Amino acid sequence: MEAARAIQQARFEGKGLTCNADMGVAEVREFCGVDGAGRSLLRAAMTQLGMSARSYHRILKLSRTIADLEGAKDIQTHHLAEAIQYRPRRQL
Repeated sequence: MEAARAIQQARFEGKGLTCNADMGVAEVREFCGVDGAGRSLLRAAMTQLGMSARSYHRILKLSRTIADLEGAKDIQTHHLAEAIQYRPRRQL
């Protein structure tokens, strides 16, 4: 966990942020890029789960954190899938 925090501190040095949770939309675009398979997964999740834009960005931030914990440079599909799994279920 300390290694992931060090990765985040290095990533945000000079930006006024301390962790992935502090990212705004611009930082999410900069640091949370996903490949084609990841985009497909996110598109399906948005449609099937009725996710809002805010939820979309929260999933990306959490995926970035999961990747950091794993020591991965890029967000991979399994990071996105894990983050989506943690999403609270909507009450009907």
